[in-house]
Formats: sequence, C-alpha cells, structure tokens
Amino acid sequence: MRSGGEFAGAALPDDSLSPFQPPLRNHIYAALDLGTNNCRLLIAKPTLHANCQGGFRVVDSFSRIVRLGEGLSRTGRLGDAAIGRTLEALEVCRDKMQLRGVTRARLIATEACRSAENGAAFLEQARAVTGLDLEIVDRETEAHLAAAGSASLADTAAEGVLLFDIGGGSSEVVWLGRERDNGEIGGVRAPEVILRERVRFWTSLKLGVVTLAEKFGGLDVSDETFEAMTDYVGAELAHFVEQVGAEYRCRNFHLLGTSGTVTTIAGVYLGLSRYDRRRVDGLWMTSYEVDHAISRLRGMSFQERAANGCIGLGRADLVLAGCAILEAIRRAFPAERVRIADRGLREGILMQMIGADRLQADVWRR
Repeated sequence: MRSGGEFAGAALPDDSLSPFQPPLRNHIYAALDLGTNNCRLLIAKPTLHANCQGGFRVVDSFSRIVRLGEGLSRTGRLGDAAIGRTLEALEVCRDKMQLRGVTRARLIATEACRSAENGAAFLEQARAVTGLDLEIVDRETEAHLAAAGSASLADTAAEGVLLFDIGGGSSEVVWLGRERDNGEIGGVRAPEVILRERVRFWTSLKLGVVTLAEKFGGLDVSDETFEAMTDYVGAELAHFVEQVGAEYRCRNFHLLGTSGTVTTIAGVYLGLSRYDRRRVDGLWMTSYEVDHAISRLRGMSFQERAANGCIGLGRADLVLAGCAILEAIRRAFPAERVRIADRGLREGILMQMIGADRLQADVWRR
C-alpha cells in the first residue's frame, strides 16, 4: 500500500523543473472530490496545446454515492456507516490511481468534512486505511474550483453569467464577468489569474440537497413543502443578490449550472432512458424547458424517480430538494437560458494542475 504522501497535493516537488523529470505529456493526473453525497475521481493525461490552458483527456473515472454527510445536520458528526461506505469508495480510488500510475494528484474534501466535528479525524483515518491524503478546502477555494471546471461553457458574448454548483452539503454561486486583457506572465496567461479576474462575486450557501432533504423531507414533497424549501433557499441567497445588484445583465446573460440536479433535469428533459453525458454536457435549455422538466420531476412518485435511469434509488429522495435550490436561484436571477455542465470541481482541479505545470515548464524553457 502506498503512503499518503505519494498522492498528496498538487504542488510540484522542488526539482520539478529538472531536465531529468519526465515531460509534461508523460504525467498522469488525478483529481478526487469527496463531497457530502458523492466520492468522485478523474484520472487524465494532458493534451498538447500551445497555450498553458489545462486541456486533458480522461483515461479513467469513478463515482459513487457514499452519503458521507448522512445525518450530519442533526448530529454534527460523520456517522460510522457513512465512514465505512466512504472508506470503501476511497480504496477503489486508490487502486485506480495506482493502476494508472498517477504522478500528480490533488484530493479534496468539501462541506461534510469541513463542518463535521470529526471531519479532520476521519481524514486521518482515511489516510491510515487507504494511503490517500485528502485536504479540506475552504468555501472560496471550492467556489473557484467549480468556476475553473465549468467557466469554459459560458457564452463569450455575455457580459455576466451566474454560475452555480448545487452540492450535497453546500451550494456555490459565482458571478462571472468577461475575461479582461491583463494578467499576462511572460506572454502566457496564467489560468488561475484569468479565472480570478473573471470571478467578480461568489458565495457559498451552507445548504445542499442532502441538508435540505433532511430538513424538509425528500420522499414525498408536496407543493407546500417545495415552496417552503424554495423560500428557505431564497432567504439564504438574499445577501448575494444584493451584492450583485449593480452588475450589468446584457441580453446574453444566462445561468450556468453544474451538479447532479441540473444534469438530472437535462436527462429528464431529453427523455433519456439512461444517462448520457455526451448529450447533456453543454446543453442549452430555455427557461420554459427547465420549468417543464422540473414539473415532470415533481409529478413523479418516489418509486418513479427511483426507477428513472437518470436518477436512481440513491438520489430519488434528493432530487426535488435540488430542484428547489435551482428554483430559488432562477427566481433571484431570471434568465431565458440555462446551460448545463456535466463538469465541475474535478475538472477545475485538473485544469489548474496541468495549467500550472505548463506555465512553469514554459518559464523554465525561457
């Protein structure tokens, strides 16, 4: 079993610019996102671009619903059963990383580990059991990683875009502006500089599909309960709405969503018998089409949601809470178009790691 340090962090070692190090194209990168509901892994190789943007080709992936944050909103702690499920998923991730010969990795944990009384202790346990060294990222980092992974889908003609990531225990909302003509380093633009100049405002709501479903219920959601959930999220969002009130919304303004909620809505809208990322990622939906898909979801029984190929039993009790969060965002930021992203934190991590390596290699060559 490998030690945790072999898979710890994205920083390059001190001798990373040595001519004896393998070329960038030979590196294998891994990004792991351990959230309140899911454990997700992407393993990728960089693509050869002339600039320092973090292009990559996925060579392996893994995703499992672990519900690490199950009951956390009531107890303040991660439960033993949830920890057991998560450790099993992390062992699969470790095995995949070893099999693929990963040489660069960043492994992050988000809201469940951030807020749980025993979150840090669990990560120590995970390191001892699996050899994986996960870091708990703060809310700002999570918001910026979500933006890094999804911003490429924003309409370049829009002066402003409202990007959101509906998670299990938290939801990140970001106001993206257009890219500005500055931040160059030696003639090459640093990806993180480009991103940070585009993020005008951000917030992280301490609520997600798991916490909202546990608070209001998710098996059978009446119209009254759905409105109560939506109003609750709207109240939490109010300060951010006030913050961005002066931002210009041109005719190309739109919403850009990344999460299981929006990809499920897209799958239901398309009538897919089973989920197909190729048809969902990058899909444009009109406000009417989103309304219609949410209406269909709300009209399904729990059993019908569980049997749906784009939802499944593991998320059947959470999807309507996600719809309520989305509805609150749409009411606060009316838009005629919503773009669906089946990408997010993992892609953002990979892009930042690969982009940073490319930039550093370019500086060295100069």
